[in-house]
Amino acid sequence: MVEQDTLNVKVDGSTPSWPTKPHFFLKTYRLIGHTADISIRVKGSNLKSLFKNAALAVFDIMAARRNSGALPKKKLRISQDAQTREELLINWLNELLFLSAAKGLIFTGFKIDNLTDYRIEAMAVAEDINNYKVNTEIKAATYHQLQLKKSGSTWQAEIILDV
Repeated sequence: MVEQDTLNVKVDGSTPSWPTKPHFFLKTYRLIGHTADISIRVKGSNLKSLFKNAALAVFDIMAARRNSGALPKKKLRISQDAQTREELLINWLNELLFLSAAKGLIFTGFKIDNLTDYRIEAMAVAEDINNYKVNTEIKAATYHQLQLKKSGSTWQAEIILDV
C-alpha cells in the first residue's frame, strides 16, 4: 500500500533490500561537549555517507531499540532543496526530525540516491517509535557554529542539536 501526503513523502510498507542500521552499529560520530544542547562531529568518506551518518547519529542519540527481533519497517521517499550544502544538511536533518515526530517513527536506514550541493533525494527506512525507548528529544538541527568541510579524503560536519 502506498500513501502520498502533502509533504511529498511516499510511504511503502515493504522491507527494503538494502541494509539498514546494523545491530552492532559502528558509530561514525562523536559527542562534543556543549553547555545546553548536543554537539556532534560526524564523518563520512564522501558527502553521501556524511549525510547518511549525520542522520543515523541523530536517531542513535535520540532512541534505543527495545528488542532485537525483526520489526515492520516503513519506507519513505524524501527530497529536500537548499541554497547551500550547509543549508541542505540542516534541512535534511530537520525534515527527518519533523517526520519522526509527526508520524511516530524512528529512522534506521538511508539510501541516498542523488545528492548535489542544492538537492538531496533519498529513501529512508523507519520503525514505529513504540518499539524504542526515547532517550533524548531532539527538536532541531541548528545553524549555530555549523561546520561542513572536506579534510583530505574525508568529509566532516559539526552540528549542534537543539534538545
